[in-house]
Amino acid sequence: MKYLTKWSFRNKAALIVMTVLTLGLGIGSYFILPMELMPEADNPQVTVATIGQGYNSQTMTQEVTEPIESALATIKGKTDVLSTTGDGYSQVNISFDSKTDMKEAKKQVEDAMNNLKLPDNVSKPNIIQYDTSMIPVAELSIAFDKGSREANLQKLKKEILPKFESIKGVGNVALYGKDNPLVEVKLNLKKLAAKQQSINSVMTLLQGQNLSVSLGDKSIDGQMSNLKVVGKITSIDELGNLVLPSIVPAAPAVHLKDVADIQRSNGQEGISHVNGKDAMAISITKESNASAVTVGKEIKKVAEDINKSGTGEHAEILFSSSKMVVDSVNSMLREVLLGALFATIVIVLFLRNIRSTLITVVSIPLSLGLTLLLLWRSGITLNILTLGGVAVAVGRLVDDSIVVVENIFRKTQKEGFSRETVMQATSEVGKAITSSTLTTIAVFLPMGLIQSSLKAFLLPFALTVTYSLLASLLVALTVVPLMSFGLLKKAKLPEHKEPKRYMNILKWNLNHKWVPVLFAIIVFAGSITLYTVLPKGSVSADDTTMVSVTMTYPSDTPIAKVQDNGLAFENKLLKLKGYQSIITQQGNSEEQAKWGQVSNPTQTTFTVIMKDNANADHFMKDVNALKKDYPNADIQASTASFMGSSQTAITYDLEGPDREKLLKASDDMIKLMDGTKGVKKVSSNAEEKKPVYQFVVDPTKANTGQIAMQLNGLLNKTPIGNMTIGGKETSVVMDTNLNPTSKNDLDKIQIATQTGMVPLSSIAKIEKVTQSSTVLHKNGKEYIRISAEVNPKKLSVISTDIDKKLDKLNLPKNVKLVKGGAVTQQASDFADLGLVMLISIGLVYLIMVITFKTLRTPVAILMTLPLASIGAVLGLVVSRVSVDSTALLGALMLIGIVVTNAIVLIDKIKQNEEHMSIREAIVEAAATRTRPILMTAVATICAMLPLLFTHAEAGSLVSKGLAVVVIGGLAVATVLTLFIVPVFYELLYFRKSKKQRKTAKTELTQSV
Repeated sequence: MKYLTKWSFRNKAALIVMTVLTLGLGIGSYFILPMELMPEADNPQVTVATIGQGYNSQTMTQEVTEPIESALATIKGKTDVLSTTGDGYSQVNISFDSKTDMKEAKKQVEDAMNNLKLPDNVSKPNIIQYDTSMIPVAELSIAFDKGSREANLQKLKKEILPKFESIKGVGNVALYGKDNPLVEVKLNLKKLAAKQQSINSVMTLLQGQNLSVSLGDKSIDGQMSNLKVVGKITSIDELGNLVLPSIVPAAPAVHLKDVADIQRSNGQEGISHVNGKDAMAISITKESNASAVTVGKEIKKVAEDINKSGTGEHAEILFSSSKMVVDSVNSMLREVLLGALFATIVIVLFLRNIRSTLITVVSIPLSLGLTLLLLWRSGITLNILTLGGVAVAVGRLVDDSIVVVENIFRKTQKEGFSRETVMQATSEVGKAITSSTLTTIAVFLPMGLIQSSLKAFLLPFALTVTYSLLASLLVALTVVPLMSFGLLKKAKLPEHKEPKRYMNILKWNLNHKWVPVLFAIIVFAGSITLYTVLPKGSVSADDTTMVSVTMTYPSDTPIAKVQDNGLAFENKLLKLKGYQSIITQQGNSEEQAKWGQVSNPTQTTFTVIMKDNANADHFMKDVNALKKDYPNADIQASTASFMGSSQTAITYDLEGPDREKLLKASDDMIKLMDGTKGVKKVSSNAEEKKPVYQFVVDPTKANTGQIAMQLNGLLNKTPIGNMTIGGKETSVVMDTNLNPTSKNDLDKIQIATQTGMVPLSSIAKIEKVTQSSTVLHKNGKEYIRISAEVNPKKLSVISTDIDKKLDKLNLPKNVKLVKGGAVTQQASDFADLGLVMLISIGLVYLIMVITFKTLRTPVAILMTLPLASIGAVLGLVVSRVSVDSTALLGALMLIGIVVTNAIVLIDKIKQNEEHMSIREAIVEAAATRTRPILMTAVATICAMLPLLFTHAEAGSLVSKGLAVVVIGGLAVATVLTLFIVPVFYELLYFRKSKKQRKTAKTELTQSV
């Protein structure tokens, strides 16, 4: 490291140019770096979503879910296959090992689905593999002043969508709320009977009308020609004029329009509203290498141009992640600047010299500039993780420079100012700051080894901190000595005074070692005990910019009632204050299924985008006040974000071959779990049940398959084919208008048999049974899941209380209970971070062994770690912050931060030992290094203070918990390092120190 300092003095001009270039390139990199909310990260899961309108959960399970599960059996790398099947939908989630290439995994699933044959009226499986790049940059609603809906839709597709698609950096533009136009043939059963026609005759007539069939090649007029039969219907009038086949000779012609009402419809069966109106919404995602901020600005510009066009179109941006990115960047930059300001104030107070402060503080912009340049060259984007890394590193950026400047400051006071003094002062601390920086880096780099859900977030965070620390070390060894030589040459430096009180206390400690050692052991044991009783929480996804409201009715509730009450509830939400937009969705559609979004048809979802600075808590209280108006609905309101809902759930899965035993065990569990303190709601997927009418066909009277086909055509809208209207392919469906409302109505349904039309009750027995409206499978086997929604801040405490109650549960034979949900994720994250801590401690020890060339000395330095844990736990207790993964990340950071002070102290002791006894070396080193240790610690603590009061962005690793742990741990560790680490160091060399003191005492006696 001496070489770098000497080089900087020999090449002053080159260093000045390099410094200016670094600042310039750093500033340029800030504007070039793509900005986004989150780093690109894959979710190790593939989802297969399928819609089957008219199918109940049991039929969907047998006909759709189970064939999909069977087809997935050969997929490599999967860890679990979980499926949820409800009325009209199926969702299969395939989880993979974190090492799996998710693009290859998705391709495997697509290949498996391509060979799958599903029943008619069931959509093609939609295969989705989520990653953070799928987070929309913006979502807009488009409204028109005039024109038909169909004309406006065409205008939207041909004129408006291309404007957004042409924006540089836009990856995909998806249109939601668009119509799926249909031609509905609504049969009049009475007219049909009067004309002596059957439903089958109508179906036979309609099917195949628009076919194009090749008949092969024949020689016509001496030329080989292709023969084709083409059927083409292009209007509703042509469709209505079709003649039904007659079984009565010479009977009058019966046209389709004589027995049916034929009309066009938009094909919408669910609700898709924005602010209470039918919506056509545009969702825009960006390319992976594009900047969310740049794309967001262009989208806003195009939207403004559309609004100014004067042609009657209005584009409103419902929400924009680019705005969230800008807010996050500004928030983090504000915290970085505040941290730098606080660190500057600390240096001024300690050194009482403006020039020295200026030299020290210059390391912050230089280090940040070099960090931004390295991030740009590494292909890492500017997001809340990288900015978080800068925020937690800013206090540490001045540490190396503080140590160098303080040593130069102190040495020139004693020996006078010269170039050699400056270089020697830098050299004295060069090894210490290099090893301390490397130990801190050794803590952060192993974060990339984590294989859990945290890896994609920890790696850019760790690299940012690593780049920052290496940059600050480089600045401290080159720029700082040169600036010191230039600025302190004629400065009047205050006299350095030894901390006599501290030295007296330290000497007493060294003479009464058992007192500080016993104190440290007792306090450490107490902190461990406190930690075990502290509540362990999960990282919340709270983000006050969004609120999620769900309105769920029992599964046997008629859909018409669900929609009517959903719209009524929507009107009440629209009267509340504080929101910018409310997006209402009910029912499953092909558009949603393409994104894996399928849900219970009796659930209506309201996504509320809040205004800036609006109070989400007040809004949710207003929502909860409306619950009394809908006693049969389960209404839930919670803050949400793109990273998910803020609700935290502990899940318990009951697995076994006997469903009745599973149901009994689930009922017993729910009774035990209900009433547990901190549990908001206990639910089971087996709770939702609805009546199912089964038609048991007598095989001697009719064919079961034929009866099923007839009933499906009678009771559901039946796709017949397609026709071209206005140049657009349009689906044709047949609707019998048969809506039975009782068992008696079902009995009377007329069915065609070989003997003629007969009532259904004459050929089939109708049985009423109750079945679950949702079926869950785990790896192909049915299971029951019990979910407990809990307070995320007290996750571990509530989980323990529930487990104590469940210990009393006697499970039936062959029934297994598996715990999961937030608790399992928490345990996994904690285990990963614990492993990284152990690896980091090992690397820190290795670096110190290399630095000091001994095995014993690093042990004294590592004594700071248990001392730091005391402060960390006390900080959590005082602040009442629960232990989550971000708090453990703070503990991981402490490993690298607190050993820095001990290294600076021990390094000076080792230098002193060359010409002093151990005791004298300890006392002199402690007196000399007290000021830089206090300065670096206080500067780091002050730089972290803004994080105590910041609002953590969704997905950010920088939180109040992290700041509390670092501040508390560093504060206590610094104090105890000054008083206890010297004691531990002398204990490691007790015999040698005792012998030296004895010899010195003998020599003193002899001299007297």
